[in-house]
Amino acid sequence: MTQPTPASTAIKLAITAIFTSLVCVATMVFSIYVPQTRGFFNIGETMVYITALLFGPLIGAFAGGVGSMFADLLLGYPQFAPATLIIKACEGGIVGFLGRKRLKFGSKLQWKAFTFAVGLITGVLLGGIGSLYYSGPVEFYLGYLPENPTSILFIPPMFWYSMGALVVLLIALTGFVFEPEFGWLILTILVGGLEMVTGYFLYEQFFLGVAAIAEIPVNIGQMTVGLVVSVPVVRAVWRSLPSLRY
Repeated sequence: MTQPTPASTAIKLAITAIFTSLVCVATMVFSIYVPQTRGFFNIGETMVYITALLFGPLIGAFAGGVGSMFADLLLGYPQFAPATLIIKACEGGIVGFLGRKRLKFGSKLQWKAFTFAVGLITGVLLGGIGSLYYSGPVEFYLGYLPENPTSILFIPPMFWYSMGALVVLLIALTGFVFEPEFGWLILTILVGGLEMVTGYFLYEQFFLGVAAIAEIPVNIGQMTVGLVVSVPVVRAVWRSLPSLRY
């Protein structure tokens, strides 16, 4: 087995530091407040998934856990920081680990069917959760702890239905025409994201004593949007830098 060189170790440490910072910044600088649920939505999940898929489970776990924990501390949510460290580290580790594995199907047709099924699940989640919990007036916040929303928009339910249908179409098209195994990448993120949803539910329910079930749709929506954004970014990076794809 080849031993890592000091140069390669230094590069990995630099990558870990950079992407830990990016996870923290992505979690902090862009958020959406939904008055109907009184919940905040952020895009930190997107950077956790990108990091884990590009650099594997170890860097994904460290950047996801530590970067997200620092975001909680800086945003003034210290009660969530210990749970975030563990939950987001597990999420990044799961996505990074599964991203390097593959199911073994006997034919491309089976892979195409699998990819279509996973795409359908993703589209239904995006359309259903979005239309129920992210429709109506929403407040966008850009920057570090702004006092007032940057903008207020009204998002109709039809927007989310259209987005869900588009996601199903694009995933199915990718699986049937270009990459039959594409569904595995989607499933990888869904599994990691569901760990995050479950982890926060258990922590809020049993340690914080709040009505944690109300936050489930917010976290599922965060996971789904993170999936939709991160997948094309990762595939674009893989095309440009194929050495990052294991």
